[in-house]
Amino acid sequence: MSILTNIFENLKQSGRKAFIPFITAGDGGLDNTEALIFSLSENGADIIELGVPFSDPMADGPVIAKSHERAVADGVSLADVLAIVERFRENNVHTGIVLMGYTNPVEIYGYKAFAERAKEVGVDGVLMVDMPPEEAQDL
Repeated sequence: MSILTNIFENLKQSGRKAFIPFITAGDGGLDNTEALIFSLSENGADIIELGVPFSDPMADGPVIAKSHERAVADGVSLADVLAIVERFRENNVHTGIVLMGYTNPVEIYGYKAFAERAKEVGVDGVLMVDMPPEEAQDL
């Protein structure tokens, strides 16, 4: 059973709602992001939505767009985000991790390479807000 399925089954059985905070990876530094996801998990997050920085976050509001801008300015890459997840998974296999982002960084990384690496490091789900459904089969 996947981590996400397990989380939602447990929430349903206990009658609880999911606590799913969002942070943009690298906003405030990679070390800060890593500390934040551990802290969020330790303080009750069921799933953490981790934003992958992108230079044109058109589907996001101004606050999240600014967080992307800061992370991009610091050079945070998709590879950096995957490395954070990998380190997190060394100590935590119970909190869900969902990456949220845009198609371009994944396309540049390579769809197959991204899917393989995301699975390898323990990503539980991916939300790509600008990918048309008919193109999702490539991923």
